[in-house]
Amino acid sequence: MRGISLDDVKRLVLRKQHLTDDPRIDDVIQIVRDIGGLHATSSVGPYLSLFARTRDFVKESLDEELYVKRSLGKIRCMRKTLYILTNDMIPIAYAATRKMNEEITKRYAEFRGVSSERYEEFSRSILEILKNREMTASEIKKTLRTQLDVSAILYLMCDQGLLTRSRAEKGWKDKNLRYAIFTEYFPDVDLTKIDESEAVTLLVLQYLSSFGPATEKDIIWWTGLNRTIIREALNSIQKQIGTIEVSDLKGGFILLNSDENLMKGKEKSKKQVVNPLPGLDPYLMGYKERERYLDYKNYGMVFDRSGNATSTISLDSRVIGVWDFIEEEEPLVKLFFFEEVEEAALTEMSSKARNIGKFIVGREVQIKECDSMVPLTRRRAGGVMSPLKDS
Repeated sequence: MRGISLDDVKRLVLRKQHLTDDPRIDDVIQIVRDIGGLHATSSVGPYLSLFARTRDFVKESLDEELYVKRSLGKIRCMRKTLYILTNDMIPIAYAATRKMNEEITKRYAEFRGVSSERYEEFSRSILEILKNREMTASEIKKTLRTQLDVSAILYLMCDQGLLTRSRAEKGWKDKNLRYAIFTEYFPDVDLTKIDESEAVTLLVLQYLSSFGPATEKDIIWWTGLNRTIIREALNSIQKQIGTIEVSDLKGGFILLNSDENLMKGKEKSKKQVVNPLPGLDPYLMGYKERERYLDYKNYGMVFDRSGNATSTISLDSRVIGVWDFIEEEEPLVKLFFFEEVEEAALTEMSSKARNIGKFIVGREVQIKECDSMVPLTRRRAGGVMSPLKDS
């Protein structure tokens, strides 16, 4: 088994994730494809993830691709999580994860009082209502004049490829989305063109391209699929992958053969790379085993009890702290570091924090360094969304 240094792995993945100090691009589609999609549970998260990876990102750049060009779409897929993917990625993720997602959503609909018979009846009515138009869940419910949980029906229709989530009702921070008929919204996207087995294989290749080298446990975590399915996919691509050891990490890591060439001849940059990343950023959520970028003693500061990541500060890929935006009369970005930080890195982080705050509210913000925080593992669900609110 070949060996490789952890530093080489970090540099490789940072380049894949568009988080190095190399010249950054503004091609939203290319970035989304390269990093394996944008985690879209949070309405603002995708915008902040792109802001961290581009030169001159503006919110309208993502909106245009999502709602005008429709070259990107929102789909619930890996780990039953909402993602933003490119049109060519959507059929792959859909076919690979449909069974898993549909089963969960059917059970949820039944729990919410929607029987299979009522679902069939109301889903047909919703398709009629949405012909050549988009509507929110509340608008659909009002039109149907029903007390049923319409949102549960819409979730299942999306997971079955009948509907898609469209533009938010009141701008980029709003969670109230409109819904549209999938085939009308994406006439050139065929959800049936790839079978499940081939889709899983392509999904694993996509993961390794975006996050490898990684362990089998990492792949299982990210996809949400079981070990048997993932091992079958890995067996089918044996000629395209290899197994390596990584210094300071335990076990074997799976690597695309083509990635070995990317690591050759790459000298370590003398400049430290500081990256403030939003909660649930793809890079943070890409691995089950997170020792590669986080000291275990700080795990509870970054991840909650469900494994969700908060907004973090990384230095050369190693997570060294947490940041938070507090939107009050005087907007404030708070910083909390797990360790002492050199002056140069602290200065760069403060500058980037100001840029983030200005991106969010459109005006200058204040910076405050906190001296403590309550671990997320000791807080209620949702603490990841504002880790320093009470610090």
